Amino acid sequence: MAPVQLSCFCLLAVATGLPFGARAADDAKAQVQVYAAASMTNAMDQAIQSYESGHDVNIVPVYASSSTLARQIASGAPADVYISANEQWMNWLEDQNVAVSQRLDLLANRLVLIAPTQSHIADFTPGGETTIVSQLGDDRRLSVGETSNVPAGIYARQALQSIGEWEALESRLANGDNVRAAMALVERGEAPLGIVYETDAKASDKVREIGAFPDDSHDPITYPLAVVNPEPSDATEAFRQWLAGDDALAIFSRYGFTPVESD
Repeated sequence: MAPVQLSCFCLLAVATGLPFGARAADDAKAQVQVYAAASMTNAMDQAIQSYESGHDVNIVPVYASSSTLARQIASGAPADVYISANEQWMNWLEDQNVAVSQRLDLLANRLVLIAPTQSHIADFTPGGETTIVSQLGDDRRLSVGETSNVPAGIYARQALQSIGEWEALESRLANGDNVRAAMALVERGEAPLGIVYETDAKASDKVREIGAFPDDSHDPITYPLAVVNPEPSDATEAFRQWLAGDDALAIFSRYGFTPVESD
C-alpha cells in the first residue's frame, strides 16, 4: 500500500508571497517578510502582533514546510528572515550560496503522537510495550509530514526506526506537505493517529497528545533563524534582534517552544 500524499495548505501562499491571514501591506511602513516553518504559525502570529503594536513596521509571515520555504528562497523569493524547523534546510540554503547571515539556533521542540480529542485510544509512550501499529486498526493510516523532506516527517521516520516500527508502518503513512497538514488529517478524524510537534498538539483543541517520543529516538528538534536578504533593511535587523530577545522568547515559550540557550 503506497503512502498517501496530501496537498499543502500553504503552497498558494508561498507561490504568491501572500500567506494565509496576511494583511495588505501599508506602503508607508517598512516591511519585513518572514518565512517560517508551519509549526510556528500560532506563536509567530502572536509575536508579530506584539512587535507591530510597538513598532511602525509591517511584518509579513509566510508559513509552509521548511523545505518548501528554503526552495522558494533559493529561487529568489523575497524573504528577509528564514526560520527552519531543522538544521538541514538552513544548511541546504547555505550550500545554494544564499547569503545566510546572523544565524542562530532559536528554539527547540518535541515530537509527539496525537489522536482526535474524542479518541478512545489510551495514552502510551511510543517505544514501550504498546506499539503504534497495534492502535491504528485495520486499514487505517498514520498521519505524518512527508518523511523525505519535511522536518517533522524526517524526525518521525528517525523515531519510528529507532523504536523498531518503521517497517510495519512505512506502507501505512499518510504523508502531509507540512506538519500542520499532517495534524489536519487527525483533526478531521481521517487518521486515528499522527506524529507532530508538541507545540502543534498544544495549538489545537481537536487533538490530544497520546505520548511523547523519547528524545534520543531522533535528532534534536532545533529551529535555526537567519537573515537571508543580502542587503537587510534596518527594520529586518531590528526584528531579527527582537526575535532572539526575552520578549519574543517568552511568547514562544507560552506556545510550548523551548528557547535554545546561546553559548
